Amino acid sequence: MCGIAGIWGHVDESTVQRMIEAQRHRGPDGHGVHIHVNQGVVGHTRLAIMDPARGQQPIHNKDRSATLVANGMVYNHPQLRRQLGGEHEFSSDSDSETILHVFEDHGLATPHLLDGMFAFAISSDNRLILARDRIGIKPLYYARESQDNAAETLYFASELKALTPLTEDVKEFPPGTLYDSESGFRTYYQVPDRTPLERNLADHIRRIRETIEAAVKKRLLSDVPLGAFLSGGLDSSIIAAVARRYMPELHTFSVGIEGARDLAAARRVAQHIGSIHHEYIYSADEVVEKLPEIIYYLESFDQDLVRSAIPTWFCARLAADKVKVILTGEGADELFAGYTYHRGITDHETLHNELRRSVTRLHNINLQRVDRMTMRHAIEARVPFLDTEVIEVAQTVAPELKLYAGGGGRRVEKWILRKAFEDLLPPEIVWRDKEQFDEGSGMVDLLPAVLDRAAAGIHIEGYAARFAADRLRSNEECFYHRLLMEQFEQPQAVLANMGRWQLD
Repeated sequence: MCGIAGIWGHVDESTVQRMIEAQRHRGPDGHGVHIHVNQGVVGHTRLAIMDPARGQQPIHNKDRSATLVANGMVYNHPQLRRQLGGEHEFSSDSDSETILHVFEDHGLATPHLLDGMFAFAISSDNRLILARDRIGIKPLYYARESQDNAAETLYFASELKALTPLTEDVKEFPPGTLYDSESGFRTYYQVPDRTPLERNLADHIRRIRETIEAAVKKRLLSDVPLGAFLSGGLDSSIIAAVARRYMPELHTFSVGIEGARDLAAARRVAQHIGSIHHEYIYSADEVVEKLPEIIYYLESFDQDLVRSAIPTWFCARLAADKVKVILTGEGADELFAGYTYHRGITDHETLHNELRRSVTRLHNINLQRVDRMTMRHAIEARVPFLDTEVIEVAQTVAPELKLYAGGGGRRVEKWILRKAFEDLLPPEIVWRDKEQFDEGSGMVDLLPAVLDRAAAGIHIEGYAARFAADRLRSNEECFYHRLLMEQFEQPQAVLANMGRWQLD
């Protein structure tokens, strides 16, 4: 996990160095730049996960005709290395180096062959290649600027804060997309739209169980300590329980206010699976103190996103003392109908379509939150539920098995997911009612005390009217918006790229 940045169209090393410095939190273990003569500069700041001793970037091929900078993790890199055979000379065991040699053999087909989360740039033969993973787990942004001589300069970076000092015209690089400076953008992946299949219940359960277990297992590949966020909810508990089966010891992490329901549930799960458990209790004063920093690194003022970012920030800080890789449960709600609003969708086809839509929107909402909060503390987050095989299998399950109307007519969210893993966890965890991260951790209970003090002095109606284009929907969101405006000298690029939970 790292940060990347670059300029293509002219050489400006000092600007790329500043872009890398703005993202140094993403990779405190080293940094470097490569100048492609008369064409551009690519840069990298490194969080050492695979082959810490030899995996420095930028990475060059043998004759230095191609150079790579990459952010993320390629889970099938051992298989790809075997397929490449002995024709390439590897200088490290880094998964990122594998990307470069795959490109040498397969060119623009490279992203199709990678199983993982990534954003990478390759400079080769006076061309720039950019690509982002299928779901958008890893971030990438770009800006284009015309020069006086009619040429174009392209800027790119992992985070908006690296680009906002340069231009306001920044765009998010779309998930599942490749860019070639010679031929432009092309989509190489879209979230599939599979028709639910008529299988017996036992077969559906078996396929879900096997696919999720395989997704977790492949994400245990690491040369540094690995742990798991554990809120005590169903999703994180499943991931932690599966991981523990394949690890001699597993560190788990939970946060909340004093007396939070998540803390008690997480302790129960940790005891059940035998993990080494860590927890942190935060206060209203700490939230007020950290909110400006949280919003700066989050790059969003969206009310729901900030609420869930707060416990994620504290949990990432806690985990960073013990591990450099963390497993998280994001994606299960979108795949298996876990949100409260899903209960209001009674038509099965409509619910199926809504679940697919919500997966396509994760890249700049929940995935942005997880990436920014973990990378602020220099740890790599991995999301097994968003493995592409898990997505495909989940789409073959009928919506009525995800949101199941049992006895009494109450619809149980993520019913089939619960059934698939009910033998791994205590019944009170498997059948625990769904709570958002901000609810179970106590953030919803804490917020009134926080906002009453922190938002004092804001004339809410006037403030919302002044920024009507940003569609501020509450006093709370006005406060978050003001904090974001104070954190960025040129916030327009941030505002233009924000995902919104309730308004999109």
